[in-house]
Amino acid sequence: MESLAPRAMRWLVLALFCLQLGEGIVRIRLKKSKSVGELMREKGVPEGFLKGLKGDPGRKYQFSNAVAYETLTNYLNSFYFGEISIGTPPQNFLVVFDTGSANLWVPSTYCQDPACVNHNRFNSSQSSTFSDIGVTYTLRYGLGDVFVALGYDTVTVQNIIVRNQEFGLTLDEPSSPFYYLDFDGILGMAYPAIAISGYNTVIQNMMQQSQLTQPIFSFYFSRNPTYSYGGEVILGGIVPELYSGEITWAPVVEELYWKIGIEEFSIGPSATGWCSQGCHGIVDTGTFLLTIPGQYMSAFLQALGVEENDNGFVVNCNYVPSMPSLSFVISGTQLVLPPSVYVLNNNGVCTVGVESTYVSSSSGQPLWILGNIFLRQYYSIFDIANNRVGFALSA
Repeated sequence: MESLAPRAMRWLVLALFCLQLGEGIVRIRLKKSKSVGELMREKGVPEGFLKGLKGDPGRKYQFSNAVAYETLTNYLNSFYFGEISIGTPPQNFLVVFDTGSANLWVPSTYCQDPACVNHNRFNSSQSSTFSDIGVTYTLRYGLGDVFVALGYDTVTVQNIIVRNQEFGLTLDEPSSPFYYLDFDGILGMAYPAIAISGYNTVIQNMMQQSQLTQPIFSFYFSRNPTYSYGGEVILGGIVPELYSGEITWAPVVEELYWKIGIEEFSIGPSATGWCSQGCHGIVDTGTFLLTIPGQYMSAFLQALGVEENDNGFVVNCNYVPSMPSLSFVISGTQLVLPPSVYVLNNNGVCTVGVESTYVSSSSGQPLWILGNIFLRQYYSIFDIANNRVGFALSA
């Protein structure tokens, strides 16, 4: 029979571990923008122009050494963003904390385009800690390229201070869609392999400079987001009160994006078999919708009884409670999305929050993108040291 002392010691270690989970972490409040479509309509952009802005969200995950393919292919939807500062004294910016890219960039005073002038711009001459690298780079988007000059400076995220951080200062930015966005730039949190070669990412420097309590960050997205509170990004740990139940851990299958395996996808009680040969899913906080492999989109809409019109995949709001749940099997655990989560109600117009991609995973598997729709339901934990992603039911 086990003695009480070792058992008590194990509980003490567990208690100290749980205590550490809530201490020394940094919680950044995220704001939720209106959809980009709404913002553009408010500024008088013609409806026909908006319809031409759709792109394949999977294009974000194609990259080469010459250019970096970035977020924002899903142009007309909402984004979640929080505040950081760059320079000495600090200059403040609103950025998307994006697990689907790996670079940090903000508008700069080098750029005179309307998209830059309409946002907070970094002025390198007003920072005593800025140093120029003398290198330019292209960040490629679906509707145009963003050209940046690279520099080093101090990046501050609340009480986390990262010194000599490489980042991009925009030289040229296309007006559509950047002019209309509520945020200024992007802070990428994916793996270094997809970042600009030869420079540390923000997360790498946070770890090397001992700024994270643990090599973990996590996200909570509110099911009822507002502009003032859309959720939180937590640096250095997890916050137990933001989730309930057990954590399901999924190993990262390719250390480029936070890409995991999906074993099955079901609509209501019926398994589709679409992932019988294996699927991959990228956990992407910079994408709003749930993205479905293009070859399955028609069958998916047919199973839900949904057709597309000018407003998207519209359903009668009265029928939403009777619609089937969607479920993913990840690491042997069924993760369920009820219709109240995957159907969006915008002023009485209800749409299914999905889109499609014809881009496959790099090893050929059908590719899903688990964006904010999925992440509203599940608190997500990105464990850098163990190369895994955790999911637990959001509180």
